[in-house]
Amino acid sequence: MVSFVYDYAGNPFRIYSMPHWIALGIIALIDILMVRWVKNHRNNRSEQIVRYSLAALLILQEISLSIWRLSWNQWRPGTSLPLHLCGAAIVLGAVMLVNRNYRLYELIYFWGLGGAVQALLQPDIGPYGFPHYRFFQFFVSHGLIVTVSLYATVSFRYRPQLRSVWRVFIITNIYMAFIALFNWLTDGNYLFICHKPETASLMDFMGPWPWYIITLELMALISFMLYYSPFGLYDWWLRRRRIVQPEGVA
Repeated sequence: MVSFVYDYAGNPFRIYSMPHWIALGIIALIDILMVRWVKNHRNNRSEQIVRYSLAALLILQEISLSIWRLSWNQWRPGTSLPLHLCGAAIVLGAVMLVNRNYRLYELIYFWGLGGAVQALLQPDIGPYGFPHYRFFQFFVSHGLIVTVSLYATVSFRYRPQLRSVWRVFIITNIYMAFIALFNWLTDGNYLFICHKPETASLMDFMGPWPWYIITLELMALISFMLYYSPFGLYDWWLRRRRIVQPEGVA
C-alpha cells in the first residue's frame, strides 16, 4: 500500500534519473514494435482488436486515477478532470479509435504529440517517484497518447495537412477560452493559464503571468508546425520529383 498512498514518503521523482530514462525507453520500444507490427499484420480483425484495446486502456487508466484521488479524498473539479490538453487527448483519443474520426485525429496528433512528448520529457508528478502508482500511471497515460497518435497515422493511414495546423490552433484557442472560464469557476489551473506549474518547467523562462501565455501560444504553433514538418517535407520532395501525390484525407 505504500506505493498507493497520497502522502508518499518514498523515493521522490527526479527528472532524467534512471527510472525516468527506463520509462522513456520502454515507451519508445513499444512504439517501434507497434509500428512494425501494424505494417506486417494489416487485417481488419487484428486492427479492430488493437484499436479497441488501446481505447479501453486510455479510459481505464483515467478511471483508475480518479479512483485513487477519491480514495484519498483528493478529487476536486478544479484539479482532477481530464481538461489539460493531454487529458482531453486521452478521452478524445478513445473516441477517435472507436469511430476513426479524422477531425479528432487532427486534435490527437497535435495535442497528443505536442503535449504528451513535452510532458514525458518534463514530467509534473510531484514527489511520486518509482515505484509509486502515480509514476506508472503518468507514463502509461502519456505514453499511450503518443502510441495512439502513431497507431492512427500508420494503421488508418491518416496524416495531418497544412490546414490541419491552423484548424487545430484555432480550436485550441477556443478551448482555452472555455477553460479560462472553468478555471475561474472552480479555482483551477487547467492548461496552466492561471499560474505556472509548481515543479520546474520551460515556463519558468517565459516571464511572468500573463505574458508567458503569449509565449505558450507561439510555442504551440511552432510545435504544431514541427510535427507537421515530416509530411510537409515529404510533399515538397514529391513536388520536386514531379510525382503526383494521391489526395489525403481532407
